[in-house]
Amino acid sequence: MARKGWKSSLPTLKKIVPSVGSSFYVKRFIQSQASNIPFWHFHPEIELVFIDHGNGKRHIGNHISYYNDGDLLLIGSNVPHYGFAGRLTKNESEIIVQFLPDFLGVDFLSGVEMSAINLLLQKSKQGLSFYGNTKERVGVMLADLLTLKGFDRLLQMLTILNTLALSTETEALNVSGVYLEVYTNEHDRMTLIYEHVSANFTEPIELASIASLVSMTVPAFCRYFKKVTNKTFTQYVNEYRIVHAQKLLSEEDSSIMDVCLSSGFNNVSYFNKQFKIHTQKSPREYRKELTKVIQ
Repeated sequence: MARKGWKSSLPTLKKIVPSVGSSFYVKRFIQSQASNIPFWHFHPEIELVFIDHGNGKRHIGNHISYYNDGDLLLIGSNVPHYGFAGRLTKNESEIIVQFLPDFLGVDFLSGVEMSAINLLLQKSKQGLSFYGNTKERVGVMLADLLTLKGFDRLLQMLTILNTLALSTETEALNVSGVYLEVYTNEHDRMTLIYEHVSANFTEPIELASIASLVSMTVPAFCRYFKKVTNKTFTQYVNEYRIVHAQKLLSEEDSSIMDVCLSSGFNNVSYFNKQFKIHTQKSPREYRKELTKVIQ
C-alpha cells in the first residue's frame, strides 16, 4: 500500500504558456527574484536553459552534478528536473526557452533539412550539457532572442537549435535516467526517495529507513533502485554528498575536514576516496584548480 506522503511528493506537472505572439516560451530570470523558487517538476515541453556565469547543483532525471562558470542545458520532454536560478549562488541570470517537440507542426521535423535538429531533440531526453565555444555563442544568441519578435524570433530559434545540433561540445547527463520519462508511474516513488536524501544527506541514512519509507523490504528496495537508476543507493547518496562538497569547496573557505563533515561523511579518508572517484581529483586539488580558473 502506498504511503500517504507519496501524493504530495509527486514531481509537479508545470503548465507553460507560450510567449505572446510566439509558438514557444522564452524569458530571462534574475537570481534576486524571490518568486523564482526551484522545485522538482516536469512538462511536455523541451527546455533550453542558459545560466550566465555562477555555479551550482543540477539535478536532471537521476543525474546530479555540480557545474562552474555557468551552464547550457537541453532537457527533453517530460524529464523531471529541478529549476536552477534562485537556489544557485553567484548566478547573474538565467534564460529559459521551452517548446513542444512539434511546436512548428507535426511534419516540420520530417524534412531532410531538419534531420540534425530532429536528432538533437531526440537526444535531449538524455539531458545534454553544452560547453566551450558553443555555450558562449548560444548564450549570446539567446540574449538576442529576447529582443526579437515574430518571424525573426523564429529564425533565431531555428539557428540556435541548428548550432546545438552541429556542436561536438556536448555531454549527455541523464543517460540512465531516461526511464523517468518512460515509466511515469515511478515518479512518485523516486521523487520521495530523492526528497528524503536531499533533506537528510548530512546524517546517516539507513537502508531500512528508506526502504520502509517506500513500503519495501531492504532487498526489494536495493533491487528496485539499482534497476531504475543503474547505481546502488549508497552510490547515489555518496554522489549527492560529493556534489554538495564541491559546492562548499567552491563557495566557502572551510577546511577539508569541515567540508567532509558538513557533507554527511564522518571519515575524511573515505571522503577523499569518494571525492576522487567522482571528480578524478582530491578535494584539495579540486579547490586549487578552481582557484586558478577564477583567477
